[in-house]
Amino acid sequence: MRRRRTLTGDMIIVRYADDFIIGFQHEHEARRFLDELRERLGKFALSLHSEKTRLIEFGRFAAERRERRGLGKPETFNFLGFTFACGKTLSGKFQIKRTTRSDRMRVKLREIKGKLRRCMHEPIPEQGKWLGQVVRGYFNYFAVPTNGRALDVFRHHAIDLWRRTLRRRSQKDRITWARMTKLAEDFLPKPIILHLWPSDRFAVRHPRWEPYAGKPHVRICAGGVR
Repeated sequence: MRRRRTLTGDMIIVRYADDFIIGFQHEHEARRFLDELRERLGKFALSLHSEKTRLIEFGRFAAERRERRGLGKPETFNFLGFTFACGKTLSGKFQIKRTTRSDRMRVKLREIKGKLRRCMHEPIPEQGKWLGQVVRGYFNYFAVPTNGRALDVFRHHAIDLWRRTLRRRSQKDRITWARMTKLAEDFLPKPIILHLWPSDRFAVRHPRWEPYAGKPHVRICAGGVR
């Protein structure tokens, strides 16, 4: 009700636990909301996370408008393990790009490296079964549209870590990439997109909702409460 009374433009909220992003059509309304949110949380001795909370220009017209003002590309933001960026389809239409956060990928690969070293002398089939489960679980979360290249990179690094581990078992056993390719085909799932586009997924649950194909750009206020 408050949104209907005070806002003149469109608005969207995406929330998970205490992390959320809010998009506004008009910049002045985004700034006003951010000020009011800080004031509101302060009454409960809460505050916005200083490193997560920022106001950025984002959306289908952000790149064009920033270019006219002599600014660089639209900023990106991180949310739920992904980096969101303004992009385009092959036909030149606006598209929000989601890719795995690079730091999250590095953390997962370090975990894999440590586990492989600890089970270095276990039978190869057991190693492959475990690593396949890890890669499959990773894909189950990150296999979203526009993230295919990052999935390929993750799988390649996982295979390379496995190859390095096997080579450490014996100086005489020189594991080739040809053999690793065969092992990967036997045990590791291939990177395929498993999730629907957000608009398609939402349309299944809410059949009368129509995607924001013709809506103006929004300005994103991303933040989390601590």
